Amino acid sequence: MKRFYTDVTVLAEEGGHAIRLDGRPVRTPARASLTLPTAVLADAIAQEWRAQGEEVDPASMPMTGLANAAIDHVAPNRASFAEGVARYAQSDLLCYRANGPDTLVARQAAAWEPLLDWARGRYDVTFAVTQGIIPVPQPDETLDRLGAAVVALDPFILTGLSTLVTLSGSLVCALAVVEGGHEIGAIWEAAEIDEAWQVEQWGEDAEAAARSVRRADDFATAGAFCALSRV
Repeated sequence: MKRFYTDVTVLAEEGGHAIRLDGRPVRTPARASLTLPTAVLADAIAQEWRAQGEEVDPASMPMTGLANAAIDHVAPNRASFAEGVARYAQSDLLCYRANGPDTLVARQAAAWEPLLDWARGRYDVTFAVTQGIIPVPQPDETLDRLGAAVVALDPFILTGLSTLVTLSGSLVCALAVVEGGHEIGAIWEAAEIDEAWQVEQWGEDAEAAARSVRRADDFATAGAFCALSRV
C-alpha cells in the first residue's frame, strides 16, 4: 500500500510502548494495538516504519511481522503454541549425527556437543544421541523440563523462539540463543553444518546461496527480536 504517514513516534503507555503514525496508533492485522513490551523493541519497529519509501512493504518489516504474530496469534493461544514448539525436543537436530565421513562426524561433535553440554547443565537433563536418522526417544524428564522452559517464556520471546527453532531444527540451539547468551552467528553455523558440508562437496547454485542468506538473516532477526523483547 502507499505510504500514508509522515511522522513515526513511540509513546509509552500503560502496558508497554505503542507506535504512532502521525499521532494515530498502529494496529495489528487483527486490529489489536501494536503495543510492545520494551522501549528498545518499539524503537526498532518504529525504525522499520520510518524506513519505508513511497510504498509500505511488509516484507521489509520483519520485526513488525513478528510483533503482529506475538499479539494476534501467540498471546491468545500461548499454552498450545508453546507445546508445539516444545515438540522439537523429541527430534532435536543436535542428537542426530552422521555415520560418516569422519571429518563431518568430527565437525558435528565439535559444534554440537558443547551446546548439548550447556543444555544438560542449564536444565539438568540428559539426551539420547544417535547416528543416522532413525528416531530415538528422548527421556520423558528431558522433554518435560525443556517443555517447561518454553512454556515459561512470554509471547514475544516465544514468537522469536519459534522462528529460531523452525529454521535450525533444534530447540537446544534456539534456547541457547534466548537463554544462554550464545553468539547467534556461531549458533547458526552450528545448525548449518550439514548444509555447509554438502556445499563443500558438490558446490552451490545461485538460488540456493540466496536462500541460505535469507535464512541466516531471518535467524539473526528472530534472535534480535528475542533480545529486544526481554523486559
